[in-house]
Amino acid sequence: MNLTLTPIRFKQRAENYFGKKIGIVDGDVRLTYREFGQRANQLSNALVRMGINRGERVAWLGYNSHELLEAYYGVVQMGAVLLPLNIRLTPAEIAFILNDSESVAVFYNRDMQPIVDGVRNSVGVKHYVPLESKGDGNDYEALISAAAADFTPPDIKDDDLAELFYTSGTTANPKGVMMTHRNLYMHALQVIAGLGVDDTVVQLHTIPLFHVNGWGTPHTLACMGARHIIVKKFDPTEVLETIQKERVTNFAMVPTMANAIINHPSLGEYDLSSLDYVAIGGAAAPVDLIRLVEQKLGCRAYGGYGLTETVPVLTQSFIKDHLKDEPDEDRWKRQAMAGFPMPGVEIDIFDPDDNPVPHDGVSVGEVVVRADNVMAGYWKLPEETENVMRSGWFHTGDMATVDEHGYFLIVDRKKDIIISGGENIASIEVEKAVYSHPGVFECAVVAVPDDRWGEVPKALVVVKPGESLSEQEIIDHCRTKLPGFKVPKSVEFFEALPKGGTGKILKKELREKYWAGYEKRVH
Repeated sequence: MNLTLTPIRFKQRAENYFGKKIGIVDGDVRLTYREFGQRANQLSNALVRMGINRGERVAWLGYNSHELLEAYYGVVQMGAVLLPLNIRLTPAEIAFILNDSESVAVFYNRDMQPIVDGVRNSVGVKHYVPLESKGDGNDYEALISAAAADFTPPDIKDDDLAELFYTSGTTANPKGVMMTHRNLYMHALQVIAGLGVDDTVVQLHTIPLFHVNGWGTPHTLACMGARHIIVKKFDPTEVLETIQKERVTNFAMVPTMANAIINHPSLGEYDLSSLDYVAIGGAAAPVDLIRLVEQKLGCRAYGGYGLTETVPVLTQSFIKDHLKDEPDEDRWKRQAMAGFPMPGVEIDIFDPDDNPVPHDGVSVGEVVVRADNVMAGYWKLPEETENVMRSGWFHTGDMATVDEHGYFLIVDRKKDIIISGGENIASIEVEKAVYSHPGVFECAVVAVPDDRWGEVPKALVVVKPGESLSEQEIIDHCRTKLPGFKVPKSVEFFEALPKGGTGKILKKELREKYWAGYEKRVH
């Protein structure tokens, strides 16, 4: 194989230099990197024996597992394309993705059997492989155990498609994001350099591996000989037990996950002294959340930013050395920002005419990016690709400011900006004000129609267990934090807020009921 920029080389490096090290821990399964590499090779050979060809899509419908990690290498090194599916999608959405991608095989946990049965007659998939065994020889383990453990990858090119991830957008159906071998390879090197990943890292996979490549961890950790610790899905008690048992050094969470951890009733009973840092991404983190995570978990907490289309990580909010003596309050505020770019990432903010916006910490512009980890484009959607790839920059649709030290602060998605009486209101800013009330467990702020102002902010709140809050208390609290026009005009209380596969709050779903019967807004 030529020296292609492909993540396959990371597996080979792990086998050669960390072969005897336990690299993957998944419950009772503990695999050395040599064993892991052999199992990935067996998967490659099994796919070839099934008649799967280069470039064909192999879908995966399941929880975090060592089998899915094996697929990150076993599928792509034989030239096929890995398509991890979000298990939280509806059967109709999954059927659309399988048909749109023209997937030829689906590997799945048996818990997903009802979904598989529901879509089987409406998709063109040829092969269905359950992961768990029933003793009938029709399962993942039986498939790979019959295959050889040696595999010679074909001649793969940098720009060959390696992975396909579907992301929701402004259109009715999900869009397939095309990730090349080069995208994945360069992203891993950028993150390794930016976060200082080495073989002492013990990372817990709290983020689902079907979500944006699980932040690229299958590649960054294997390349450096670090250890993967896998939990099937996020459960606060299991996460805390696993950190203590496996001496985890770092993991990633979205804010709703972090909220669940720091409010765990038995948090103080666990030994978390092995933790070095926690990354909080997927949505903007309130400053108070960063502070509480550091204080309660006893480790660093920092924000970051990325998108499916950027494979995904673009920035992180570590404190630069010359800023390390800032007061704690200023430091926490900075760590709650998106941060500054990874090595190799060029990022800026532009106005509507694609002109650069001043980096003064106040002026708002759309985040634009150019880097080796920006996607090849949207699958079979050339016009949508052209819309976001303009003048050599990928336009993210996120709005941000940049301060004098180069730290980006995401203020909102374009589609989540509330335009009230001609004034732009960032829903994230209002959410942070609501969240700062000590009785608030979770919140989301959305635009709702208003006869006078067109639309106004509404707070959707989950109260902490044992607490009691009124609408007026939330509004009065926000008046101490925000100018009057940004204060929520109403508050609605919920037992829980709807969330996607990673725990992100589904604001689009929350908005819909308030706008039923109204014409679609144009922002």
